[in-house]
Amino acid sequence: MQHKIKLRPDEVKDFVSAATRCDCDVDIFYNSFIVDAKSIIGVLGLNFNQILTVAYNGYDPDFERRLRQWAVAV
Repeated sequence: MQHKIKLRPDEVKDFVSAATRCDCDVDIFYNSFIVDAKSIIGVLGLNFNQILTVAYNGYDPDFERRLRQWAVAV
């Protein structure tokens, strides 16, 4: 699954916390920059002016619900 999101630096802690509770691997990326979404240091290194893509295999309804708060229309 892939979702487009927009994060602000003050939302990183909540995002990483939600990703950490997900049982599957979660990546977040833009262009050629890919980081583990469960790594707060990795996520903080991203450019928050970009629309980010969250990718993961599997389905977690709680994570899906949390992603909606950061979702962007593309």
